[in-house]
Amino acid sequence: MSDVQHETVHFTGRVQGVGFRYQTSQVAKGFEVSGYVRNLADGRVQLEVEGSAAEVAAFVTAVAEQMEGYIRHIERSAARRPRSFRGFEIR
Repeated sequence: MSDVQHETVHFTGRVQGVGFRYQTSQVAKGFEVSGYVRNLADGRVQLEVEGSAAEVAAFVTAVAEQMEGYIRHIERSAARRPRSFRGFEIR
């Protein structure tokens, strides 16, 4: 099995209690990506996403644009690795 682009993205700001995870899952339907989105205890939202490099980049950009009024900071880390996820879910 070939490696895919994987990104861990942390969104900081007013990102909990505003439908962030739901909107992220809706945006994911328009891209060939898999992974999950979840709230963290420290108030951030964590996104784990994988797919082709172009799809992952476009997806993260689309989420950032969709939720731009709520995001103060985005922290991203990327790597190539074997596929870990099937589908996209809210955790």
